[in-house]
Amino acid sequence: MSKQQISETGSYRHDNLLDLTAAPHEVGLSSERLECVSSTTQGFIEDEELAGAVTLVARRGKVAHFEAYGMMDIEADKPMEEDTIFRIYSMTKPIAAVGIMMLCEEGKLTLDAPAAAYLPELDGLEVAQDPDADLFTPMKANREMTVQDLMQHTAGLPGAVRYMAGTTAVDKCYREAGLDRLHECNLQELVERLGKIPLLYQPGTKWHYSIAADVLGRLIEVASGQAFDQFLAERIFQPLGMVDTGFYVPSEKIERLAGMYGPKPAGGLQTIDAPEGGTGYISKTSFIEKPKFLSAGGGLVSTASDFARFCLMLSCKGTLSGNRLLNAESVELMTRNHLPDNLIPLDKKPNDRYGGLGFGLGVSVRVHQTDWVPASQIGEYGWIGGTSTEFWISPRDELVAITLAQYIPFSPLSHTVKPLVYAAICN
Repeated sequence: MSKQQISETGSYRHDNLLDLTAAPHEVGLSSERLECVSSTTQGFIEDEELAGAVTLVARRGKVAHFEAYGMMDIEADKPMEEDTIFRIYSMTKPIAAVGIMMLCEEGKLTLDAPAAAYLPELDGLEVAQDPDADLFTPMKANREMTVQDLMQHTAGLPGAVRYMAGTTAVDKCYREAGLDRLHECNLQELVERLGKIPLLYQPGTKWHYSIAADVLGRLIEVASGQAFDQFLAERIFQPLGMVDTGFYVPSEKIERLAGMYGPKPAGGLQTIDAPEGGTGYISKTSFIEKPKFLSAGGGLVSTASDFARFCLMLSCKGTLSGNRLLNAESVELMTRNHLPDNLIPLDKKPNDRYGGLGFGLGVSVRVHQTDWVPASQIGEYGWIGGTSTEFWISPRDELVAITLAQYIPFSPLSHTVKPLVYAAICN
């Protein structure tokens, strides 16, 4: 049986997707063109630009291509498998956003309500008059941040790079509040710390990729009355059949966690984070035991098949295999751009990657085509994880694509195969 795409009979061996597979021709995809996705990805392995990777393509609600390449652990000589577990980092954000939308549907949250209505620690925050000054000068906020501001990164809160390495008065203030040691606190303590620092910007005036996504985890706890990890497990992972997704890898599954790699100065690959006993390159979390800080911004591990089930739920307007998580209207609201023209494109480097992108509620949304990947369609939405994981969904084409690797700095794999995925559409 071919690993490069689902066989022409539609059979496939991965139990977690048995009910969601089809032969490429059955969903309007070309088997021959999907071979280009496979050969191109294999080229990254052979050139030692990646240790291993997994690619998955689905259309019209069915998976038609699913392949693993290379090694998940070079030192242990373990090949990449379809059920390899990856640190997905910022691909956690859309999952948290779905949780918020579910609670909005239940009337437990309102998007345009002040965040302080649910999290009083955030009431009355001041704003830095000049966030880059050597002296902090506060001013009153023009308005309070809303729940929607938190979801679309317009709340005025800081981002990790800033509070970890900045040298301004505001940056030092963040560190004094303990924001550089989030692994030491829980979500309630995070919000308490944020309540002691100024905002970088007036709410709604700037898109700034930030810690706001982590605040969503605490918002879910307060609104639902459940711990964040419990809510995700019971309300999202179990209904969708995401059996390998969580905030850490249990001991019985640790052999399936991929190693993290980066380039050697002289060429080739070196280990950055070993599967067992690593320090967690980004989050200081090893992912082999439950962390204290349950990061809604970047704390989850998952597999290609698990995340495919999440993406197919979105692509199918909130439902999967008879289980409805969201109404279609909520999915459409979440996955359309909410930023004004003056905040587009996203203020995030590298600028070419984010050109033409606006932002929805937890996902980026393409509003203009650019030279970065000309094949990308208007309305395409998705997001990346900082260690070379990415997903994107094209509603117009009923298309889902996922690329997973564990490599720092971010690999060009995803945007290299994207035009090949679009080229595979034949009807």
